[in-house]
Amino acid sequence: MPARARRALIVVGAALALLGLVVAGFLLYAFTPYRADADPFLAAWRSNAIEITGTDRAFVIRPTIGGGEGEGIGLVFVPSARVESSAYLYKLSGIVATTGTTVVIIRPALNLPALESRALEAFTAEAPEIGRWIVGGHSSGGTLACEWALAAGSEHGVHAAPDVAGLLLLGSHCASDLSTSTLAVTSLVASNDRIRTPEDIAERANLLPDDTVTVTIEGANHSLFGDYGTQFGDGEASVSTDAVQAQITQATAKLVGRITR
Repeated sequence: MPARARRALIVVGAALALLGLVVAGFLLYAFTPYRADADPFLAAWRSNAIEITGTDRAFVIRPTIGGGEGEGIGLVFVPSARVESSAYLYKLSGIVATTGTTVVIIRPALNLPALESRALEAFTAEAPEIGRWIVGGHSSGGTLACEWALAAGSEHGVHAAPDVAGLLLLGSHCASDLSTSTLAVTSLVASNDRIRTPEDIAERANLLPDDTVTVTIEGANHSLFGDYGTQFGDGEASVSTDAVQAQITQATAKLVGRITR
């Protein structure tokens, strides 16, 4: 084999090997998410106030007793990048038990919301009995929820199917401009968040409607919006997971109230 051909073969082989390492590294990154903490996870499954079902697309949490203010309303919730969907079961179960709202926690493609290409309808189909929807998410999951909200409505507030009426952001912000939207929006901020800091979120608040309700959870960090341990680079929390769940539930109940009025 000529020397030039051998050199070309070596270069191609090295490039393919490097590509293989990159792909392997990415897959290792994507498929090693933060795992759900056992105690909150089990507490959600053992609750008599809710019923949890799991599919290949999502976890669905329904109330076991009807008649709540949120009956007929659903929340499609997008987890943060590389966090198991089940890590949000406990935090969001209080919403279901208190308001009667149905919650759909999606399983993003490769555990990365940025790679999720399925439309919102793919997840609202998990609860076909629901007529109106809130979209929401944690961190990068909230950013995807903003895109769904933008796609679902027009500047004049005329909503396409599914009917999206609200947006719930947990330690998150939008990348697109929703400032003229008629959506009811609630943004929860953790005072000790070092992943999506309060300052980061405040800088992008102009992308949300003027009547957005912002709630700061004192002592919470980014990771406490779910139950999966402490995320690398996050601040230290000085409040319990139960206290954060209570504030998420209260803020979301008020959001549901705004939609149903």
